[in-house]
Amino acid sequence: MSEFIIANLGDGVAEGDVLNVLVKVGDTLAVDQSVLELETDKATIEVPSDVAGKVTAIKVKAGDKVKPGQAVLTLEGSTGSNGSSGSKAEAPKQEASKQEAAPAAAAEEPAAPERPRASVTNIASGRPQAAAPAPPPPPVAPSHVTSAPAAPSVRRLAREIGVDVSQVPGTGPGGRITQDDIKEFAKRVMNSLGSNGQAAAASGSARAGMVGPALPDFAKWGEIERKPMTGIRRKTAEHLSHAWNAIPHVTQFDKADITALEQVRKKYRPEVEKAGGNLTVTAIAAKVVASALKVFPQFNASVDQAGEAIVYKKYVNVGIAVDTENGLLVPVLRNVDQKNLIQLSVEIHQLAEKAKARKLSIDEMSGGSMSISNLGGIGGTAFTPIVNWPEVAILGISRGVFEPVWNGKEFEPRQLLPLSLSYDHRLIDGADAIRFLRWVAEALENPFALTLRG
Repeated sequence: MSEFIIANLGDGVAEGDVLNVLVKVGDTLAVDQSVLELETDKATIEVPSDVAGKVTAIKVKAGDKVKPGQAVLTLEGSTGSNGSSGSKAEAPKQEASKQEAAPAAAAEEPAAPERPRASVTNIASGRPQAAAPAPPPPPVAPSHVTSAPAAPSVRRLAREIGVDVSQVPGTGPGGRITQDDIKEFAKRVMNSLGSNGQAAAASGSARAGMVGPALPDFAKWGEIERKPMTGIRRKTAEHLSHAWNAIPHVTQFDKADITALEQVRKKYRPEVEKAGGNLTVTAIAAKVVASALKVFPQFNASVDQAGEAIVYKKYVNVGIAVDTENGLLVPVLRNVDQKNLIQLSVEIHQLAEKAKARKLSIDEMSGGSMSISNLGGIGGTAFTPIVNWPEVAILGISRGVFEPVWNGKEFEPRQLLPLSLSYDHRLIDGADAIRFLRWVAEALENPFALTLRG
């Protein structure tokens, strides 16, 4: 008898919600066969087995939470992925033996320098708050992907009070971080801030990373229904709260005359459909934005506030916001500047289908240069999209409408596309933002200009 144990779910992923158990008792499990469908705070994934055998017991069900190291199946006659017989249940024992041997090995080596008990970072704002004891170390950028040993409940507490868990020294067994460690660290830093006359500002920043006050009892006024947030919705809420607090947003508005573009788009749409895609305004806008990012490199950058630096990216990847039943997902198109419109249209269609089926991987939603959110298919005249941190800009597209436009002699009907550009004012000035938006609008107005300028 052996057990199938959940391995690593991805960088920074501490747990997942079981959506479906894909096997049943009595099934013969093969290596690499999917066992569970899990929803994490970043994506929906299928967990494959690295052992083979007959399933004799299932220890989880839909709705349960699982985490790495947890046993979910019991099998008999199992073999590992290398074909050898063995039990994964012995893995924790082997790991424990390694941990027991670790102190002896460590005693033979010189002690490493003590980790600085330093900066606390407001997770919601992403801004370093202060250094604690003297001498103060340099500020440390917030880390969303951390190997700090802490339980999910401890990480949740850290997020709520605005502490970067990777900066907290652990006092638990094996250096694990406890809730008391989080509270003590936050208290020490806040005391230090107060002694420097910055307590008021720090208090305001700390509150930004905390959950709001308790809700009233709505049941007093009528019937209610309470449903838990999905992993994707939780992550969206955390990410957008952080982006809104970290980035000083400004939004510019403009309109592009796409009358000529629409004629060209409709002409070539059948050719793109034969290739398996759809020649949409979103696909064209992605190509235009990719070209604009080369002309305006400050839009293809990220602000390292802690390191007092700007990171300029040499690649051009564009995120496309996709509306799904489970929430907003942003898959990323890679190397958009190197692909033609047919390739981009097919890829956008494929990524959108994967997003709606909850099959996107974490990598497929990472590494964007700038994002596009197109709400024109639903309606609206304008909106103010939130920048997808750590990016510094996002282009919003609303529904194109026909309006009378004066051509110098008379009014004529022209199809105008509303554009909204939100940007990080720490890096991008208003003049540069409107130049960028005008460049995009003019490229959409004259399809030949895109070919001309590259």
